[in-house]
Amino acid sequence: MTDKANESDPRLPYLEAVLPHVLFDGWSRTAMQAAAKDLDTDISTLDLAFPNGPIDMITLFIENADDRMEEELARQGVLDMKIRDRITLAIRLRLEMYAPHKEAVRRAVNILTLPAHAIQATKLTAGTVSRMWYATGDTSTDFNYYTKRLTLSAVYGSTLLYWLDDTSDNHQKTWEFLDRRIENVMQFETAKWKLREKLKQKPEFSQFPNPARFWRNLRVR
Repeated sequence: MTDKANESDPRLPYLEAVLPHVLFDGWSRTAMQAAAKDLDTDISTLDLAFPNGPIDMITLFIENADDRMEEELARQGVLDMKIRDRITLAIRLRLEMYAPHKEAVRRAVNILTLPAHAIQATKLTAGTVSRMWYATGDTSTDFNYYTKRLTLSAVYGSTLLYWLDDTSDNHQKTWEFLDRRIENVMQFETAKWKLREKLKQKPEFSQFPNPARFWRNLRVR
């Protein structure tokens, strides 16, 4: 994790101490206790940092990866690329951020799929996807805004699940899977453009509420 990220959230050193233990103990209080021991601090320090326990740690884990993704996209000059390449790179970078902690991601997904965490899981996915679009130059606020995020959520979610089970060298099969999904998106975008042109002829569909205030830099803490 980057020095910049550590400066932005004082809880990150605690998260970094927890992650090695997630492999054996999952996202749990046991992992927190082991991390506290490694840091030579009392468990109450981590309890204050993560009052809701595992779900708070997972939230920070995901949002920190989002931060790093945005930084890397900017560093690679994503806005100079074609839109297809921008989105492909965003998803690929996002998964590569997870690569050193693949088992932690798997265990996080298992927790987030529980009914009790459905709302949080939806918010976290929406936050990741929205930040992908903003980082790659999207400024839409109309019908396009909603469909882009719904489409990318499906692509990102399916690619993440494929990646978790991929044992190919350097996750090559995942990147091939991603390319196929992006091709589907491009086909959908063409069909959507045609639909939007038709809707422009109907005044009742000419205005959509502006969602940017809610979605921009969405944080769930």
